[in-house]
This record gives sequence, C-alpha cells and structure tokens, in this order.
Amino acid sequence: MSEGKENSLGSGDAIYTPASWQGRAQVRVSSCDKMVPPATDKIIGQCIYYYRPVHPEIVEKSGVTTWEAVKAWLTAWDPWDDQDVVRRLLQNRDVLIQPSSDSPLWSRGMNFMMRHIGCGHQLPKYYVGYGYYYCSNYGEKLYPRLTAKGKTWLVDARRNLQKNMELGLAQNMMGDVILIPCRFNKRRGFRIQAKRLELELNGEDFKAFAFKTHVPAYLDGGLADLPPDDLLRIGGQPNTEEWLDGATWEQAIDSGADVGRHKLNQPRQTIKESGEALVRVIQGLLAEMQ
Repeated sequence: MSEGKENSLGSGDAIYTPASWQGRAQVRVSSCDKMVPPATDKIIGQCIYYYRPVHPEIVEKSGVTTWEAVKAWLTAWDPWDDQDVVRRLLQNRDVLIQPSSDSPLWSRGMNFMMRHIGCGHQLPKYYVGYGYYYCSNYGEKLYPRLTAKGKTWLVDARRNLQKNMELGLAQNMMGDVILIPCRFNKRRGFRIQAKRLELELNGEDFKAFAFKTHVPAYLDGGLADLPPDDLLRIGGQPNTEEWLDGATWEQAIDSGADVGRHKLNQPRQTIKESGEALVRVIQGLLAEMQ
C-alpha cells in the first residue's frame, strides 16, 4: 500500500511494508523551500558568504586565473555529483537551512542546495562563480596593492555588496519589488521587479540583480574619495575577458561617472595627481613583466 503527501515545501512518497519484509524499499524525497533565511551578521563581508569551497573539484579551480576558463567549467559543473560532499551537507541540513545559521558549512550556495533537493532548481552560478571567485581573487590580488584608505574601501565595499544582496533577497520574500538604495547618490539606487520567492530561481535574472548591487556598494564604500593610485588599480582589476560582459561595463560607467563628477569638485591638483598616478602604474606593470 502506498501513500503520498505534498505541501508547500515539496513532496514525499512513502511505502508501507510488513515488518517481516527484509527488503529495503526505495523512497523518493524532494524538498523545495523558496523562503531564503537571512545570513548571520558575522559572515557578511567574507568571501565564504557566497560559497564554502567544500567540493574538491572547485577547490582545484581556485588557482585558475582565467575567468573565461572558470566560467566555461561552471556551465557543466554539477554540485550534486560529489556524493561525499552531498552526504556531509545532508547530515547537516537542519542547521544549514536555519535563519542566521552559524554552521561551519553555511554559505548562500550550500543553503540553496539544502532548500532545493530533487526539485529541479539549479544553484545560482553567481554564488560559486562571479561572487566567490571574484571576491577571493579581487581581495587576494588587489588588497596588498592598495593604500590604507583603499584597503578600508575594499573591506567596506565587499560588506556592502553582501548586505545589498541580503536586502534584495529579504524583500523578495515579501513581494515582487526590490529597492536597493545608494546613500552617496540616490540616483544610483535601483528598483527591479522579481516574482515573489523566485529571485534565486533564474540564474541570469539573479546575476543581473547581483550586478546592479555593485555600483551602490562601491560608491557607499567611499570609492569617490579614494586617491588616484587606488582608483587606477581598482579600475584595472577585473580580468580582461570579463570586460566583454555588458554588465561589467555598466558597473564601470556608472561608478566612473559619479567618481568623475566628485573629483571635478576637488582642487585642480587632483587632475595632475591622476596623470602622475597613471604613469606610476604603467611603470610598475612594465617592471613586473621584466
């Protein structure tokens, strides 16, 4: 005899068998919980907020410096293929789906996997790809080259990015409209439509939302007040291949426009400093190539 039940979180099937039957019945289990719990405050600002590098396959890719190679690999990567990792996550599922979980395995990516089991929803590649990859590489390669003021900006901007993401996800739990403000320039805030509870479920739409959070995060972190050396290093950081992405160009243009206007209100010495900074950066790059 069989019995099935279905609820808002997913579905399950059970089979009743005599106690004397020694055979093990297979049971299909699926879960689809669209409610996104908030992250704990202590993880916001860390790169593992997006993804915990628990899959050996992606750990091996962490040293790949070509974004195009990582992006191509992610199109075929299936996080459910590694049974050891999946077993670890499932054993900790209860704590991974709790609001503000302090599990050492928690990340936005792992939380998504444990809320969407067997229901066909794909892990947003932004979490593992652009979010985690650029957070890690951007920080590792750029941070040591910045001034003290630039380093403070990098830390603040990264935290702002993740706070903006949390805000957008929380608003999507309540309705179809997402409003992300920008304190530096209210015109750089944005409003988008996303069907309630479904922001995470379309990878491209989610990436578009995530990219839009960058400009207010950068500006609110103090981008416009950084010295020329820092601006040049920050502007040249994303991999060349990624500048082919229209969303990256949009970020650069929007951020650069506000920074430029802000700098025009500064003393004319700033313009001279920018030119001198560019010369120093070029000289440094040439030295590295020798």
